[in-house]
Amino acid sequence: MGLREEAAEIQDELAGLRRELHQIPEEGLHLPCTQQRVLTALEPLPLEVRTGAGLSSITAVLRGGAPGPAVLLRGDMDALPVSESSGVDYRSRHDGMMHACGHDLHTAGLVGAARLLSARRADLAGDVVFMFQPGEEGYDGAGQMIDEGVLTAAGRPVEAAYGLHVLSSILHRGVFASRPGPLMAGSAGLFVTVVGAGGHGSRPHATLDPVPAACEMVTALQTMITRRFDAFEPVVLTVGTFHAGTRRNVIPDEASFEATVRAFDPGVHAELGRHAVRLCEQIAAAHGLRAEVRYEPEYPVTVNDPDEHEFAAATARELFGPERVAELRHPLTGSEDFSRVLERVPGAFVFLGACATGDPETAPGNHSPRALFDDGVLADGAALLAGLAVRRLARPTVAQLAG
Repeated sequence: MGLREEAAEIQDELAGLRRELHQIPEEGLHLPCTQQRVLTALEPLPLEVRTGAGLSSITAVLRGGAPGPAVLLRGDMDALPVSESSGVDYRSRHDGMMHACGHDLHTAGLVGAARLLSARRADLAGDVVFMFQPGEEGYDGAGQMIDEGVLTAAGRPVEAAYGLHVLSSILHRGVFASRPGPLMAGSAGLFVTVVGAGGHGSRPHATLDPVPAACEMVTALQTMITRRFDAFEPVVLTVGTFHAGTRRNVIPDEASFEATVRAFDPGVHAELGRHAVRLCEQIAAAHGLRAEVRYEPEYPVTVNDPDEHEFAAATARELFGPERVAELRHPLTGSEDFSRVLERVPGAFVFLGACATGDPETAPGNHSPRALFDDGVLADGAALLAGLAVRRLARPTVAQLAG
């Protein structure tokens, strides 16, 4: 049987694992329940397994039957602080936590790839590193795994790296999509605290009210984007939290908000940081207030190596047919810490449509409490990851070509 057929035989087991993981979502860098369940799933396989020192990561190495290069396959394991309202019967048992971005599918799919490749171990000319990563959602788990040596886990640097991300909207179910070059935006965080002097809501003139100034900043930041940056330079700034006060008749001492910023050019990020900090500080000063402002770069732009992108697309076309492979016209403004890996290693990141409603245009998107992912795509995701490793290890090395 081919990889696709072998993967189909374990589809039900992968879906069962995914649904177990969906019920025990954990956020951040420390995922003890998730880590233990994945370790149990990997235990029967001929892998060299080690866990992270500073985070609940798992790095597993499959040694091929012949010498050759090493390639890396990645799946992220963490969830989000979202209260689930998807309606599925295997919904989260952890209050306020949900696998709203499909990382439970990524994890189960990578376990599936490990199973498929373990069965072909003797035929592999080289090694495969499986990167089970916590902390993708804002904790830079990839960076920490790199610091702990995931890229040299096979005893030498990996030569290529591949990752897969499911989408509950945008793409039709079962469609693989990517693009060469920039695929996802770089991200930064804007953190603002406006400091005033509170008092009674009936006597605002006797206070220094931070709330109107903070509201003005939120609006002014959106205007700044349209007036400081070329309309053809994609920039997104979204305020996700705003906090102030305890009662309607009390003017608070402070008001604070946080925003996420996305762009595709490092220079734009730096310029935006300068403008945003100055804008907030000067609005505060105009109101007789003080603003404490931090602009913190987070993840770099996720960039697919053009040759590795074409290799990944060709592999997907070979396995599933050209009708199930698409090239994105534009990058997505989401961000990814797999960008840390792709900064150091040529590779490709691929999206897989997992829309469960049939209409990706109207389906709730990733991060929604109503997001639904069709885990019927797990076998195909596992087959693609395994196929990328098999084909990449079979490619002649530079030394072999020279010889």
